[in-house]
Amino acid sequence: MIEDITVRYLESFTDKRPKEPILIEGLPGIGQVGKLVAEYMIHQLGAEKIGEIHSIYFPPQVILDENGLARLARNELFMYHTEERDLLFLVGDHQSTSNEGHYLLADQYCEIAEELHVRRIYTLGGFGVGHLVNEPRVLGAINRAELRGEIEAAGVTFTRDEPGGGIIGAAGLMLGLSARRGIDAVCLMGETSGYIVDPMAAASVLAVLSKLAGVPVDPTRLNDRAAEMEKVIENLVEDGKSKDEELSYIG
Repeated sequence: MIEDITVRYLESFTDKRPKEPILIEGLPGIGQVGKLVAEYMIHQLGAEKIGEIHSIYFPPQVILDENGLARLARNELFMYHTEERDLLFLVGDHQSTSNEGHYLLADQYCEIAEELHVRRIYTLGGFGVGHLVNEPRVLGAINRAELRGEIEAAGVTFTRDEPGGGIIGAAGLMLGLSARRGIDAVCLMGETSGYIVDPMAAASVLAVLSKLAGVPVDPTRLNDRAAEMEKVIENLVEDGKSKDEELSYIG
């Protein structure tokens, strides 16, 4: 029998009381900003996988590897140990395909955080502005007013009208649902066009998150990807200008 949501910890994960843990959520979303940041940190830090989450609220499909081997869609939990605190990461293939599923999955993620005694949750995402951004800001949201000073000091921008439509998906719902469990939560959103996978926005979020989490992460490879994307965008802009000039000349 398939359950609505299944959480399975790996046998190698025996310590259910991580030290002063924080949870970093980086599921797919606008510009794949949160996913890029979380997966980059997992890779650079060498975090270890500790669990899997399966759900009927994920899209009805399987994921194929390079050999054509199929597996069910899943989200995953990773952990990285430091002397001061442990970092937990929530990453994966999908968010929910339904409104109900978004709520139930986000609540399950918060339940996991509570079970593992998480002190703070950082949710990551992109803030789509509909145009190319050269120097992406990092916008923030919090679930407790007292957090704002600390988050602003790390370089996060809070504005009255942004994001105007609220925060959709796990990145937003986990703020509200974690508050009901007494867990502090912060959402960090990298400013992005929303049209492309955006390593520039991800690099901005990584810089802020590393500072807030107190865990330095070498940003070189992500910055390199951001520089490559910046060149691609510059070429696209130049091509667009050339076409405009040709059309104005013809006119």
